[in-house]
Amino acid sequence: MTHRLRTALVAAGATLVAATWVVAPAAAAPVAGQAEAPGSVVSSEELPRDRWLPGAASSSLLTYWSQGPQDKPMLSTGAVYLPEGTPPEGGWPVISYAHGTTGVADQCAPSVNPPTERAVTHLGHWLSQGYAVVATDYVGLGTPGVHPYLDGRSAAHSVIDMVRAARAVTPELSKKWVATGQSQGGHATLFTANIATRYAPELDYRGAVTTGAPSNIEMALPLGGPAFPKLPLKGTTVYIANVLDGLRAARPDVDIDSYLSPLGRSILADVETSICYGDARTKYADVSIGQLLSRSVDTPEFMDAVRSILSVPTGGYDQPLLIAQGQQDMDVPIPLTLKLVADLTANGVEFAFRTYPTDHGGTVAASVPDSTPFIAKLFAGEKPCMGSSC
Repeated sequence: MTHRLRTALVAAGATLVAATWVVAPAAAAPVAGQAEAPGSVVSSEELPRDRWLPGAASSSLLTYWSQGPQDKPMLSTGAVYLPEGTPPEGGWPVISYAHGTTGVADQCAPSVNPPTERAVTHLGHWLSQGYAVVATDYVGLGTPGVHPYLDGRSAAHSVIDMVRAARAVTPELSKKWVATGQSQGGHATLFTANIATRYAPELDYRGAVTTGAPSNIEMALPLGGPAFPKLPLKGTTVYIANVLDGLRAARPDVDIDSYLSPLGRSILADVETSICYGDARTKYADVSIGQLLSRSVDTPEFMDAVRSILSVPTGGYDQPLLIAQGQQDMDVPIPLTLKLVADLTANGVEFAFRTYPTDHGGTVAASVPDSTPFIAKLFAGEKPCMGSSC
């Protein structure tokens, strides 16, 4: 989510892999299961070698059913990485990883591309700790339908059903699992943490770690309109285009196109079908947010729709939660996260909050010395330190 949520703050007043040779993927193997039931596997196949994580004993690609907007059945894909060695008694503990923004077009799904350097380092770390890693692409990203970008509930379903799907075809996996995610994936992880126990009671959800998670975006969106000033921030226009496209996918009952300019409709069509986030950020660097819009978005129907998909829950968390934030984050500025922290505290939610002297992307690596023992305690059945002095 490069340089985008800074727009909201200002307006409000505030993968490389070790092996490079490629083998043809095995033919997808259909797996029997109840059609459209969340977590039911449609197919399973080995990932091509250029998409493996270093340190993985095996890497596979699953297509599985989950639930999208309005809890309707949608397909998702995702990867399963097993660590080397012999699984412990009860199977490998599972980390379900939610990725950051890649785009909304099908070709932007992480599983159809080699892993990024950050994924190699971060997910490779969890493999080295003796955890299996399952990584959803999210519904509609590489599968039929439009990816409902930042629809938190849909993303949470993808994260949870990825664990169900992986366990359905991988007997080495434990019921014990933890959710982690960065940026867009941090937003998904917060929603996951809020519903995991209720949504999948047959699993053993232990807790979550979220880094660079956007929250309170909806507070600044009412300022959006044709008069929105051009800001010297690269990437914010494409971010807002993704948000609008995700809103259009999640809430078809709202005429999002009526808020868009002809240029805005053209850009949304481009990002939805043809171009991923990094390239779109460059292509539309000179387009302002105001140029996307034909009228103010500050209407009851628009804002109700935005809140229905974006607003992070501020209560109802039943397992330990670690929220990590970069102090120099210009994509998810810390004041937005501080408001989330204040709201969670006011509602009696017990959680750990850690800040680091780094930017958005740097928060992932900076948080590892805290997240590693935190997750180890979760899997051991011990309560991690949740206080500010930890």
